[in-house]
Amino acid sequence: MKQFTTQQLILLKTRAAQQPQVIEHVKAQNAVVLNTPVQVPETAIATWNLYYFCPDHGVRLVWDRDCPTHHRCPVDGRLFSGEPYDGAWWREMNGLNAKACHQLGLLWQLTGVAEYRDKVTAILTAYATFYPDYQVHGNIPYNGPGKMNAQTLCEANCLLDFALGFDYIAETLSPEQHDYIASRLLRCGAEFLVAHRTPQLHNHEVKIGSAIGVLGFILQDEALLEFAVNQPYGLRYQLEHGLFDEGLWFEGSIHYHFYALQGFLAFEKLAKGSRWSLLDAPFYRKMLSFPLQLLMPDGSFPRINDCIYGQEKLDHSDVYEFAWYCYRDEVYAAALQAIYRDTPRANIDALLYGSELPLQPLEVIPQQHLHAPNCGITIWRNPAKRRALLVKHTPYGGEHDHYDRLSLLLFNQGKEILPDLGTTGYGARMHYAYYKNSATHNTLAVNQTNQPPAVPQVLHYHEAEAFCWLDTEVDWRQAPPVLDSHTRVEWDSQAYRDIRFRRRLLWLEGALIDISNIDNPHRQQLDWTLHLPGKALDATGDCAPFSQHGPLTVMHDARVTPLLNSQPRHFAVSRDGQALWLYGDAMLWQGSAPANPAVTDLSYLTLRSHQPRAEFICVWDFDNKQPVTDMQVKRDNGGLRIQMRRSELTLIVEVNDDASQLPQMHAR
Repeated sequence: MKQFTTQQLILLKTRAAQQPQVIEHVKAQNAVVLNTPVQVPETAIATWNLYYFCPDHGVRLVWDRDCPTHHRCPVDGRLFSGEPYDGAWWREMNGLNAKACHQLGLLWQLTGVAEYRDKVTAILTAYATFYPDYQVHGNIPYNGPGKMNAQTLCEANCLLDFALGFDYIAETLSPEQHDYIASRLLRCGAEFLVAHRTPQLHNHEVKIGSAIGVLGFILQDEALLEFAVNQPYGLRYQLEHGLFDEGLWFEGSIHYHFYALQGFLAFEKLAKGSRWSLLDAPFYRKMLSFPLQLLMPDGSFPRINDCIYGQEKLDHSDVYEFAWYCYRDEVYAAALQAIYRDTPRANIDALLYGSELPLQPLEVIPQQHLHAPNCGITIWRNPAKRRALLVKHTPYGGEHDHYDRLSLLLFNQGKEILPDLGTTGYGARMHYAYYKNSATHNTLAVNQTNQPPAVPQVLHYHEAEAFCWLDTEVDWRQAPPVLDSHTRVEWDSQAYRDIRFRRRLLWLEGALIDISNIDNPHRQQLDWTLHLPGKALDATGDCAPFSQHGPLTVMHDARVTPLLNSQPRHFAVSRDGQALWLYGDAMLWQGSAPANPAVTDLSYLTLRSHQPRAEFICVWDFDNKQPVTDMQVKRDNGGLRIQMRRSELTLIVEVNDDASQLPQMHAR
C-alpha cells in the first residue's frame, strides 16, 4: 500500500478502535452505496453535477438513488425529468461510487470487515468493465471532455478516489483482478487525463494534475509523476504562477482557492517525504493562512466571484487537519477549533492526520484591518461593533470572475447588510442571466452590461486609529490584462470605452463615506448600484420598468424619482434598521429583485446618470442613537466639502481631488 506504512497503519487501527463514532460516521456517509446493489452506468450517459439545480429557484435538486428519471425541487416540490437532469443524476452516482471506493477501502484496512473490501472490488471491477468503451463527451463551455463524466475535472476527481480505493484493497486481489482494474480503469483513466490536461492556469488543471500524480504513485509510474509535477502547467507551475503575492489563488474566489488547495494537498498526502513533494516550498503556507484573514464577522468567507451559496462556510477540516499535522501553525489550530465548535471531530481526516489541539480557545476571526494590494482586497474592521467593509479591487480573475471591480461588501452588528450574492449552479439559468453580472453587484454597470477585464489601481491608502482611507480607480482606457487562463467573453468593451471609475472610501467610527466619480465622455447610461437584504422603508417616485434588457429585467415594484441634493433612505436590515444618505445629479431607482437563493428578494437602490462626469456620494450612518439628520455637499475646483449634522454636532469632511492628499475632518 502506497498511502501508509505498516507502522502508520497499526497506529490508525488503534485510533479507529478508540473512535468507533468515526467508523459509524463514514458508514453513514456511504450508506447509499454500501447498502444497495452496485449501480454503474454501462454507457457514457453521465453529464455535469452543476446541471442538477432548479432553474427557477437556483437551488440544488433533491437527489434520490431510486429516482434516476425524476428530480424534485426542495422549494416547491416540482419534478424535473429528461436532460440535463438525468445525466446530472448519473454524475452524482459516479461521484458517490468513487467516494465509497476511497472511504470503504479505508474502512476495510481499519476494521478488516470483508463487506467493505467486497463492495470496493465490485465497484472497481464494474467500472473497469465499461470504462474503455465510454465515449468521450462533454460540450460544457470552456471545460475539457470526460469519459465516465462530461468534463475532465470530474473525471479526475473520480479517478483519484478510485485509485486510492484500489490501493487499499490491491493486496487482496488476484493477479487477474489486479491487472484488469489497473489496466482498464486506472491506466486508461491516467492516459485520458494526460491527453486532456489543458495548458492554462486553472483550478481544473490542479485537480487533474493531482489525480495524475496520485495515479503515478499507485501505478508506480514516474513518467506520470514527472508530467503531474514538473511539466509546464503541472503542480509546480500552478503554484509558481497561480498565486498573488499574499497567497490568494488568482481566480479570486475563496471557494476556488480552497478547491485548488484541496487538489494540491490530495497529492501531497501521498507525496509527503518523497522527492516529488512541494510541502517545503513557501506556497502552501501562504495559501493556508491568507484566506483566514478574509473571514467576516459572522465567521463566513466573502462570496466574491464564483461561490455557490453555502460554499462560503469555514468547513475545510480536510485541509486544516493536514495543515496542522504538517506545519503546527496555531492559526490552523484556530481554524479547526472554529470548524469543530458545533461539529464533532469525527471525520476521516481527523482520524488519519489529527493532532491534539491547544486547550486554550484561539480566535480565528481577524480583529485587524487588511490591505492586500497585490490580490486587490481591502477589509476594514470594527470588532466591537462586528462591522466590516470589504472593497474588491482585484485584478481580473478569468472564467470565475464576476465583473465587479470596486464592488463593496458590508457587515454591521454581525449581519451582512450589503451582500455579495455569489452564484448558483452553473448549469442553472440564473448563474449567467443574473448572479454573475456587474449590475447585480454593489458597483458600476454601464448600459446594464458587464465590465470588461481590468486591473484597478490603488491611488492612496491610509490606515490609522482615527480613520482609514482608500482611493482606488479602474480605467477602461487602459489595455486589458493578459491572463494565462481560458475564459469566455461576457462583457461589452464598447459600452465601457473611455470610462474611468474612481471610488474613494472613508472609514469612521460611526459612518462610512463612499465617493464615486465616473468619467463618461460618450454619455452612456451609468447605473451605480447597492442592494440590501431588507425592506425599503421610504421608496418614493413613479412606477416604471427599470430596464428592458440585462439581468435586472426581473426587478419588480420599481420606482424612480430625481435625486436632488441630499436624500436619506432607510431599510429594515437589522433590529434597528439601516440609514444611508445619498447625493448626486441622478435619477434614484428603487425596486426588488432576487436574493440568493432566489426564494426571497433584495432591495435594490440605483443611481442612474448620463452625465459626462458623474459624482455620487453615499454616507452609511451607523449611529442609531444620534443619527445624521442633515447632509450638505459643496464642491469647488479642488474637491468636496461634506457636512453632516448629528443633533447639535456637525462633522465637516473636506476631500481633495488630488490623490496625494488625505481628507481633513473637524467638528463644530
